[in-house]
Amino acid sequence: MMYQRSSALFAEAKKYIPGGVNSPVRAFKAVGGDPIFVKEAKGAYLYDEDGNRLIDYIASWGPLILGHAYEPVISAVIDKALKGTSFGMPTEIETELAKLAVSMVPNIDKIRFVNSGTEACMSAVRLARGFSGRDKIIKFAGCYHGHSDSFLIQAGSGAVTFGSPNSPGVTQGTAKDTLLADYNNLDHVQALVEANKDEIAAIIIEPVAGNMGCIVPQKGFMEGLRALCDHHGILLIFDEVMTGFRLGKGGAQEALGIDADILCFGKVIGGGLPVGAFAARSEIMSHLAPEGSVYQAGTLSGNPLAMAAGLAMLTELNDRPEIFESLADKTEHLHKGLESVLKRKGVPYQINRFGSMISVHFTDEPVVDFKSSAKGNNDTFKTYFHGMLEKGIYLPPSAFESYFLNDALSYADLDETIEALDRLQL
Repeated sequence: MMYQRSSALFAEAKKYIPGGVNSPVRAFKAVGGDPIFVKEAKGAYLYDEDGNRLIDYIASWGPLILGHAYEPVISAVIDKALKGTSFGMPTEIETELAKLAVSMVPNIDKIRFVNSGTEACMSAVRLARGFSGRDKIIKFAGCYHGHSDSFLIQAGSGAVTFGSPNSPGVTQGTAKDTLLADYNNLDHVQALVEANKDEIAAIIIEPVAGNMGCIVPQKGFMEGLRALCDHHGILLIFDEVMTGFRLGKGGAQEALGIDADILCFGKVIGGGLPVGAFAARSEIMSHLAPEGSVYQAGTLSGNPLAMAAGLAMLTELNDRPEIFESLADKTEHLHKGLESVLKRKGVPYQINRFGSMISVHFTDEPVVDFKSSAKGNNDTFKTYFHGMLEKGIYLPPSAFESYFLNDALSYADLDETIEALDRLQL
């Protein structure tokens, strides 16, 4: 395939935008080469500026669970745009989407809409601190909760060492209140809790991780976190920006059978427009301004276009719950096909899957956390990524990202993807 126009557009973009992109993974730094510039998309397919058709496995990093340009969502946005794009005042549709979301998700009474997953997670932690009167939080290596300062933390060498920033611009004062644990390691979490008794406000986690590949919680891990939080009066925050309304109507809580105290949403809840949200029981949400003293605000929060897209998307998912089973079946089909090819090629691999999230890791070892994910052969991944791209398959341009399947993908698309791998020299 030819990508001359994409390369020219990237060169132009770098003159005016840092790195030529508005989110770093888009720059292809992890895989090399120039990024693909998209012109339009429909259903399961992307159409780039050079006229190539690509089978899409990122779905805008998760939101487009029903495929690109899904008609009910597009129509809802157009209809709402004709009546005005933003008011900075309450609108009825905010309540409609809130009511529907609360009805679909277990264990929440109220929800507050924001503009991104980052904003949702940042606000959830502030709410947890305000509710508990404690300052510290525990997060997990490899879990990404947005680029708020509190989350850009890397631990020191000891299990109880205070965190240190791993991005310039994050202060030591911010870092000292964030403790880093290993995913799927309950003993490590227990040690952090014991070393910081009565100081930890919340544990925040991706219940099924998607930013070190798809990492599934091992048996007993989430149950152990829930019990630990209950025993020590710590709030458990599920970052369901990826998993919310994707792993089922009730998200990861429903899929795993575990109740969190605060939930963060994004991606699917906005139907492809910029929306985030955080939600909890009334006793927790009552601490949020203007009802309580924990402040959070946003000029474009509850934007009518975003609410219209989100309402149309969640209505479809609520009315057609069989979509989740369909997606899981398609993901399983892809898993089995890729596995068959890789096994025949004799390439070391691991495939992780949960629902409609899946990732391929080129390593002999099970991938259960960030450390094991980082052991994957990145040179093999680069060959894999670019080889599949040349055959019209668009995968995440990083070994540390989950694929997100959309229901517009046909079994013919999946088989074309499997056949592309079969023809690839690894």
